[in-house]
Amino acid sequence: MSQSTSLVTGNSGLHVAIIMDGNGRWAAARGRPRATGHAAGVTALRRAAEAAPTHGISTLTVYAFSADNWSRPRTEVAALLTLLRRSLAIEVDRCVTNDVRLSIVGRRDRLPDPLVRAIESAELATASGRRLWLRVAVDYSARDSMIRAAALMTHMPAPTREDFAMLLATVDNTPPAPDVDLMIRTGGEQRLSDFLLWESAYAELYFTPRMWPDFDAADLGRAVTEYRRRDRRFGGLSQAAAG
Repeated sequence: MSQSTSLVTGNSGLHVAIIMDGNGRWAAARGRPRATGHAAGVTALRRAAEAAPTHGISTLTVYAFSADNWSRPRTEVAALLTLLRRSLAIEVDRCVTNDVRLSIVGRRDRLPDPLVRAIESAELATASGRRLWLRVAVDYSARDSMIRAAALMTHMPAPTREDFAMLLATVDNTPPAPDVDLMIRTGGEQRLSDFLLWESAYAELYFTPRMWPDFDAADLGRAVTEYRRRDRRFGGLSQAAAG
C-alpha cells in the first residue's frame, strides 16, 4: 500500500505537488495572448483544488511563479503578478466556504507591496481551513531555499532532517508540510525545474502531455490511480521480495 514518508504528523492524506506547465503554449495554439493561457490556468487550479480531497489529497502544492520567471518579459511578469493578486481576492471566499487553507510558499521581499498584503490577508482569512491545504509557490526556488536555510545553520550543530525541514519552512514563509508523495508535471516536459527538491526526495513522478489549462478532475484522478499502483520501497524491499 502507498505510504507517505512525511516526517510531519497530523496530516494523513496525500501531498501532491503540481508543476502547472503549458499555459503559454496552450494560448499560442489558439492564437491568443499568453496572458489568456495564464488566466485559463487559474480555472484549472480551481478544478484541481475542488477535486483533490475526493482523491485522498490533503495537501496540494502548485508551482505558480518560479524565481527564474523574473527573467521573462517585464510585461508578462507584471501580468502574472496582477493575475495572482486578483485571483487571491476572488478565490479567498471560495476557499473559506470549501474549508481550504491557503498558503503562499517562497520569497516575499521581491513582490509588490499590494500583492504581499493580499497574500497576508488571504492566509489569515483561510487559516482555519481543514479539508485541503493549498500551497501556491511564488518567487520560489528549491535550491535558493536550501542555500538560505543552510545560512541559518552557521552556529548550529548538525541538524536532523526534521530540523532542516523546519529551516526550509522558515525561509519559505510557510509552516512545515508533509513530504511530497506524488509530483505531477503537465505540458509534456519531464523535469523538476527546481521545485520542492528536498520534499520530493521519494516522490513518485507523473508526467502528462496535457497542457495545464486542459487538466481536469479526471486527469488528477488518473495520476492518483497510477500513484497507488506503484510499489514504493523507500530504499528497502517490496513486500513480495521481503517475503
